[in-house]
Amino acid sequence: MVNWTKLDTVFLDMDGTLLDLHFDTHFWLEHLPRRYAEHHRMSPEQAQARILPMIQAERGSLNWYCTDYWSDRLNLDITGLKAEVGDRIGFRPHAREFLARLHQAGLRSIIVTNCHPDPLALKFRHTGLDRLVDDVVSSHTLGKPKEDASFWDDLRHLQPHDPESTLMVDDSFPVLDSAIAAGIGQALAILAPDSRQPEQAQHPELPGIRHFDEVLPTLAAQRSLPSPP
Repeated sequence: MVNWTKLDTVFLDMDGTLLDLHFDTHFWLEHLPRRYAEHHRMSPEQAQARILPMIQAERGSLNWYCTDYWSDRLNLDITGLKAEVGDRIGFRPHAREFLARLHQAGLRSIIVTNCHPDPLALKFRHTGLDRLVDDVVSSHTLGKPKEDASFWDDLRHLQPHDPESTLMVDDSFPVLDSAIAAGIGQALAILAPDSRQPEQAQHPELPGIRHFDEVLPTLAAQRSLPSPP
């Protein structure tokens, strides 16, 4: 599934990979329409009907992920509204153990996320995730999302790495396809990004897992890691 012996660097998506995507799903599909409805004196159903097509129209672009863009577009404090449901932010199963084992294996772990810096800071406050990896890159720093083919060349300048010795782990198939097309050596799909939603179908070409416990044994074996306490 993954050849851990050939790796130096592991790029990790955050939402839906390390953190449960339920927070974001709940925010965009439930909490935001409810608060938008209150602000504009309409029903939540009317708010959903107005907001969701706007969001879908930006899918795959940097605007899709940009808190500033949606705050201006909807005339609401998106970061503040996200903080209202911050108690829903949490790790996916076995994510912390997986990060610890990467560190033990001497592999460099870098979060590479499309998350805007403001909600990124909120999620780090709730989880301490930034302290469990070697570095963090938001695509907003580079001005383009991970789906953009040129993102990976820019990332290489910001975070020098050998693409052939790098693994990308993500729940977004378009992102994984973009990474592989740009020369990233290995990719792993997360099939159960949201704990309260059905898992997605297997990628037609790339290996996938539900949770990180599925790869922990081979990681330990191939990198000669000690048994967990």
